[in-house]
Amino acid sequence: MSVLEPKKIALFVLVVFVLYVIITDPAKAADYVQIGFEGVSSAAKSIGDFMTWVANGGGDK
Repeated sequence: MSVLEPKKIALFVLVVFVLYVIITDPAKAADYVQIGFEGVSSAAKSIGDFMTWVANGGGDK
């Protein structure tokens, strides 16, 4: 058995779980997607703030 097989199995289980959640409770699935996008947006803003801080020389000015 190669290393790829457990990855395929895990991906299959994840896809089945996601489809189950979407089919059984679409409103909750939409909430999860919104939470995910908010997290990604917050992370991107934080990275942008950090890069701005670095570009301005770091330190407290």
